[in-house]
Amino acid sequence: MADIVIVSAVRTPVGSFNGSLSSLAAHELGSVVIREALNRAKVKGEDVSEVIMGQALSAGQGQNPARQASMGASLPHTVPAWGVNMLCGSGLKAVAVGVQAIRSGDASVVVAGGQESMSKAPHCVHMRSGVKFGDVHLVDTMLSDGLMDAFNNYHMGITAENVAKQWGVSREEQDKFALESQLRTEQAQKEGHFSREITPVTVTSRKGSVEVKVDEYPRPGCVLEGMTKLRPAFVKDGTGTVTAGNASGINDGAAVVVLMSESEAQTRGVTPLARVVSWAQAGVDPSIMGTGPIPAIRKALEKAKWTKDEVDLFELNEAFAAQS
Repeated sequence: MADIVIVSAVRTPVGSFNGSLSSLAAHELGSVVIREALNRAKVKGEDVSEVIMGQALSAGQGQNPARQASMGASLPHTVPAWGVNMLCGSGLKAVAVGVQAIRSGDASVVVAGGQESMSKAPHCVHMRSGVKFGDVHLVDTMLSDGLMDAFNNYHMGITAENVAKQWGVSREEQDKFALESQLRTEQAQKEGHFSREITPVTVTSRKGSVEVKVDEYPRPGCVLEGMTKLRPAFVKDGTGTVTAGNASGINDGAAVVVLMSESEAQTRGVTPLARVVSWAQAGVDPSIMGTGPIPAIRKALEKAKWTKDEVDLFELNEAFAAQS
């Protein structure tokens, strides 16, 4: 079985909700990173087998946003592009599918990643039959398509509360964990650790052009005292533990990697950044969705024939401190 490598990895800065990147559609952010990732990998657009982009919020974004991102990055129309919707796992699933495509022999070079603009998620109303009387209710697609559990009809924050309750994760533990993440991010920004992976995004308005090159969401100067003053956001009967401080933000951004076989990289004279050893996915009860990485990690380690003690670093999506 061919070894698959990542030869470049690029992301935009993370923009806050209605912040510096909010005027750009998700596919426009995707175009920026696709163009830069191929440039760093020294791969021509016509050499790309396909582009796969994860995106959870695609309502009202036009036909096939992945294709829009691809052609917006000046890839020729001969290169297919398509989207994946697996909610928060969409971008990572796109990478996994890209690996499969190369291993199967269906592709040689794949651009895979994710793009999202939560700021651009529209409010919608079904008007096919008209409204004969009364008010019209608008649906916030950011909530309905992304942040509300379709099976229990409650917010993702409630699933974090469920995890905290079932596993006994206290409010104090969540706040301390979230604070540590903020402090580590602040230190990494100061030391320039993100500069290699971020490509600047130029945002043009009537006032001129602005280059955005720093993550907007992290909050410098966070202290535990400030965290503890925040009120629970989802359960307000005195037992809630999940707050705006120990939950992830609402953001805009995009990221991609360029995948190819190790032999293809050698032929092209490109030095890989990493090798894909294993990947896995697992389903869990939607009411405790944040525990999904537990069985997925076990399966990935089993496929790789590794033990957890052989892993130096686990990186998990910190949607909520309770789950992480």
